[in-house]
Amino acid sequence: MPLPPGPFVRCGFSAALLLLGLMFAGITSTGGSEHPATAALPAAFSDLLPHFLVEPEDEYIVKNKPVTLSCRSTPATQIYFKCNGEWVHQDDHLIERTVDPATALPVMQVTIEITRQQVEKIFGLDEYWCQCVAWSTTGTQKSQKAYIRIAYLRKNFEEEPQGKEVALDQEVLLHCHPPEGVPQAEVEWQRNEDVLDPFSDPNFFITPDNNLVIKKARLLDTGNYTCVAKNIVARRKSNSATVLVYVNGGWSTWTTWSSCSAVCGRGWQKRSRSCTNPTPLNGGTSCEGQNVQKSACVATCPVDGGWSEWSKWSACGADCSMWRSRECSQPSPGTGGKDCQGLDLQSMNCTNEQCPQTVSGAEDVALYVGMVAVALCLTLLLIVVVLVYRRKKEGLDADVADSSILTTGFQPMGIKPSKPENSHLLTIQPDLTTTTTSYQGTLRSRHDTAGKFSMTNGPLLDPLPNGSHTLHNGKLNSDTTEFVSRLSTQTYFKTLPRDVANTSYGTFNFLGGRLTIPNTGISLLIPPEAIPRGKIYEIYLTVQRKEDLRLPLAGCQTLLSPIVSCGPPGVVLSRPVILSMDHCFDACLDNWAVRLKKQNYEGAWEDVLLMGEELVSEPYYCQLETETCRLFTEQLGTFALVGESLHMGAAKRLRLVLFSDAYCSTLEYNIRVYCMDDTQDVFKEVMQMERQLGGRLIDEPHVLLFKDSYHNLRLSIHDMPQAHWRSKLLAGYQEIPFYHIWNGSQRYLHCTFTLERLSLSTCELTCQLCVWQVEGEGQSFALDFNIAKDTRGLDSEFLLMDSNATALAGPSAFQIPYLIRQKICGSLDAPCPNGADWRMLAQRLKLERHMSFFASKASPTSVILDLWEAQHFHSGNINQLATVMADIGKQEAMIFLVSDGEC
Repeated sequence: MPLPPGPFVRCGFSAALLLLGLMFAGITSTGGSEHPATAALPAAFSDLLPHFLVEPEDEYIVKNKPVTLSCRSTPATQIYFKCNGEWVHQDDHLIERTVDPATALPVMQVTIEITRQQVEKIFGLDEYWCQCVAWSTTGTQKSQKAYIRIAYLRKNFEEEPQGKEVALDQEVLLHCHPPEGVPQAEVEWQRNEDVLDPFSDPNFFITPDNNLVIKKARLLDTGNYTCVAKNIVARRKSNSATVLVYVNGGWSTWTTWSSCSAVCGRGWQKRSRSCTNPTPLNGGTSCEGQNVQKSACVATCPVDGGWSEWSKWSACGADCSMWRSRECSQPSPGTGGKDCQGLDLQSMNCTNEQCPQTVSGAEDVALYVGMVAVALCLTLLLIVVVLVYRRKKEGLDADVADSSILTTGFQPMGIKPSKPENSHLLTIQPDLTTTTTSYQGTLRSRHDTAGKFSMTNGPLLDPLPNGSHTLHNGKLNSDTTEFVSRLSTQTYFKTLPRDVANTSYGTFNFLGGRLTIPNTGISLLIPPEAIPRGKIYEIYLTVQRKEDLRLPLAGCQTLLSPIVSCGPPGVVLSRPVILSMDHCFDACLDNWAVRLKKQNYEGAWEDVLLMGEELVSEPYYCQLETETCRLFTEQLGTFALVGESLHMGAAKRLRLVLFSDAYCSTLEYNIRVYCMDDTQDVFKEVMQMERQLGGRLIDEPHVLLFKDSYHNLRLSIHDMPQAHWRSKLLAGYQEIPFYHIWNGSQRYLHCTFTLERLSLSTCELTCQLCVWQVEGEGQSFALDFNIAKDTRGLDSEFLLMDSNATALAGPSAFQIPYLIRQKICGSLDAPCPNGADWRMLAQRLKLERHMSFFASKASPTSVILDLWEAQHFHSGNINQLATVMADIGKQEAMIFLVSDGEC
């Protein structure tokens, strides 16, 4: 039984020691035994009171885990714990005795465990506490009280934050009263699952009573806010409160008045303003009033000029002529009127007696002699200059190497025909006598790399090791990873992405070929004879990420296509190649001003073409289709389409795609809605990312026309069975700002709808998901599927994997065999009186808009066939082309029946 020390203290220390000796006689301690023992103190320390080195501290019991209280004192003969006024049994003490090496005093440490049941016995009474009492020969000491409490945290918040819609720069106050708990819960705030730190962002302030204050609401403060309470037991999250920061629209300043609509007399002039200062966002009110003002004006009529009367004739001069003049002053031309027509000065010879007679003297002879001498000197000087120039020119010509050494040893590309007698048609020997004055790119022999000629005046590629690529049935066996790595080491190409999946390259000669990036709609057609004979080029094609290559956009400009690079820049081409890429606008040039931009060597972007106003003399020309742009270019480089809307009817095509988790084992279920430009390369990137995330496609993609109306895109979910599902979104909809979509700087945007099922057994989900532009067009997804079954994989018909080779060289890259192509060009290039020539072919293929462009080329038919090849590589039917030839009335239509062996 524990010893109650109180009576012994009252009877004196000697009596206490006597009784202690009697009660604990024979009980020994070896530094860690379970039974305490009295240790005699050295005489030198017998008069010291115990001193606590460690006192018990407050503790919390978490769930059913007991807590440990410790007490250490020196010098002490005994230490016992007393809890809630009662002594703890000596068997519940764990005692350890040591000696302080510095003072040689004995040190005693005692520990006990307190369980949850012990604390719960006094439920409703005072708090449970413990303290330890230490004895020495001199007296006793008591430690501080340690309180033991059962820790908990309630589930329900006493007050949760509520969603708000606030104006820009307005103060926002979100209330939060955390659940009751012991110890008291600490509170932190999250925005979109990210913890807010008032120290890093002074715009936030957390009050002492745990409320969140947003001092001035900004657009970036829009989001879902959550109050999080936590202590040592648990962590609780409140329902999210959606804060929507809206911007009310404001008028810009008026433009200057336009010129008067009438040239002469009464007319109108106008000025305009736009609701862009600022633009209304997130449901903010639009500007009130008119955006256009008209005013009457009177234009001064133009006045055409009129001649005055001729003046009198002047006296007869030394040159036997006399003059008269008139002025355009009756009236003078004004306000854009025409000037007078005709001469304002007349002369007439006077050969009668009025003409003064002069006799040549010695002065005239000297003048003539001097003039002759000056003329001779100038003639001799001119002859000397010509001779010096010709000698220097001959010296320079002697230093220029004959370019035939560049083509020495070239072999034809190995395309094997099925019949040897016609093999010369497809394996034409290079012209080794052609004089070449410029070259940029990689140039080497087909089989021998010993005689390379190194050029340093351009962004060249290093030659491939161990010779060039080998052709097998027209397909290039190439290591794209090795090529991209080698390409990016060149000075100009260090900015190119090392994305092997979006890069294609090959080696080509005068027979041409094709490069394709699978599942992106991007390809490069290199027609026959585009590469000069005797040359072999390594050509690449890649699509740039918008995040990696920033394209500066001004005003209301928007990116309408992927950014595509083909090169190397500077290679010499004999005729244009065709670059095909998707675009995402409504293809109506009445609504758009679309420009083709090209990046120069310094990295700056230049406008090289205005769509619809192409000039046949320029090196660029565009064929615009519903979803694709075909660019004829004689210069390789980095290109992109940038558009500026001419009025609010202009629209971009957005592709809307829905994904969800393939497997769900929790109550929460997420649906992700992607809004992206309607181009295949962006869709491919999203599909690859979702495949890595383990997502699945839950409905067919929809296309939405997004207009330049400054209105945002809204997304909402409806018609869920309330008995089984609920949405965790407090607001009625989510919203994507207009400019986030319109500028095109982000490849794709997405919103997530978090749903919660009320039971894990619920697997069927039916709902309506709506996406619409405010005051504009919308799309609706009717969803009905089982979340426990992966019924639609990502490798579906929406992402057809392109199994064709990314690089094809020679005749295998074209649908029309080389021999047939030559015959068609020879038949249709020559003008025909009845119009049965290349012009009729362009009309039958619905390409008559480009007649002037075709006519500017040496072989119009060849350019038309190049465009046909670019359009119909995967889907073209050569028999349809034969039918067109037959309709034209050419007997050469029968050449389409020639077998492959004959070609």
